[in-house]
Amino acid sequence: MKRLLAATAAVLAIAAPAARASAGVYTDDLTKCLVRSADAGDQTRLMQWMFALIALNPAVQPNATITAQQREGFDRQAAALLQRLLTVDCRKETVAALKYEGSSAIEASFRVLGEVAVRGLMSDPKVAGGLQQLTTYIDPEKIAEVGREAGLADQRDKPEK
Repeated sequence: MKRLLAATAAVLAIAAPAARASAGVYTDDLTKCLVRSADAGDQTRLMQWMFALIALNPAVQPNATITAQQREGFDRQAAALLQRLLTVDCRKETVAALKYEGSSAIEASFRVLGEVAVRGLMSDPKVAGGLQQLTTYIDPEKIAEVGREAGLADQRDKPEK
């Protein structure tokens, strides 16, 4: 039962972003191990699974076409990845984190792994270009106004180095 709860916590940590709680030393060790152990291919598989999961939401579903066969493949790959990371690559860190900090350590660690994978996804030139396109629709003066209201110096007012 505890294993099922830990696995469920790991899946929820990846799928549902939440406020980051302060992590203990064992959670930190597990997080470092997960990030170190998940290569670019693993991170891609994680992002594919997350995309397929997000595509189930009715607000997004009309914009994504994922077959049942594809979804099953993504689920299988993500499950194999989670299982490998927790039971092989980072077994020692997983045991210690669960023993001393509970299942929330799994959730917090996988949240960070998900964030790392998203950063990798966002660094792709096509994705970065799409993100840059968004800025063409934002009024920089309105953003600067909010910054000034918050007491931040306007970036345009700073001397260049």
